[in-house]
Amino acid sequence: MALTLRDLDEVIGDYTGPSRAALEYTQLMKKLVDAGKQPGFSADSWAPVAELVAVDSFERIGPFKEVMNWPDYAAFLTQWAQTSEWECSFKRVAEIGSLVLLELEERSTTDGFSSTVNSATTYEYNADGKVVHLAVYLQMQLPDPETLKSYEGIQITE
Repeated sequence: MALTLRDLDEVIGDYTGPSRAALEYTQLMKKLVDAGKQPGFSADSWAPVAELVAVDSFERIGPFKEVMNWPDYAAFLTQWAQTSEWECSFKRVAEIGSLVLLELEERSTTDGFSSTVNSATTYEYNADGKVVHLAVYLQMQLPDPETLKSYEGIQITE
């Protein structure tokens, strides 16, 4: 069954609690990726996102099983935002306690390479409502090896 894609702005008002927080996080990511092309954009520019995460205990596991803490993730996001265009459409969201699963269709262009992927990201929140864990899962076409260069130097777990 194909899901109908919808704009985040169209659906966000339908949600509260952790599900709404995950949608707001995604909206903020879009805003900052767009701002990434402006002069002076740096890892410090992610401060609004840092307010939503538990920076001292935050962990992000990416689609290649790479593990990042907050400073590593902010540096990764900075490089990505400076070189990429990104947008997404909402598919669905599910919430169980402090865990949210957000499904999106994500479209991006980086260094002339365009891709469309289906993503499922889990957001785990602590008792203070801060994100402590993100895990990103993607369905996509095999990327060009050149695209994977941005992951050089990032430790991959087995």
